[in-house]
Amino acid sequence: METGDRTRIAIYYAIWATICAAVAGLVVALIHTWFFSYNPGRSAVIETLFSGVVAAVGIAAAQGALALVTGSLLARLGRTLQYTLLLGLLIGLFDFVMYFLQMAVPATEFGWIPDLAIIVVATVAITAAGSRRVAATV
Repeated sequence: METGDRTRIAIYYAIWATICAAVAGLVVALIHTWFFSYNPGRSAVIETLFSGVVAAVGIAAAQGALALVTGSLLARLGRTLQYTLLLGLLIGLFDFVMYFLQMAVPATEFGWIPDLAIIVVATVAITAAGSRRVAATV
């Protein structure tokens, strides 16, 4: 497998990981708006939902970029990503569980910097765990 093929896999994986993370954030934003926030009117509901979705999509885009950088670096090191469908779903599941836990149990909310550091570590670890060394062809 050529480096270009491994890089193409990393690109598609990064797009998929972004979609999975964004969907997880969107679902949590909907749950938060409907069940966990006080909304005195329609405009407050829209503002709460919009701000949650914007934050989730921003974090998802950053996760996708991080997955792309990690996957591309692994491709240069002669590794290829496998099970990318499951890896993207795992990133989305991690995000959903983390966001939901922080929403349901506010004591688990550490602040933006530690939360983003946790997300970075999880994204890199999940991506690296899904890589395998490419067998040399003769």
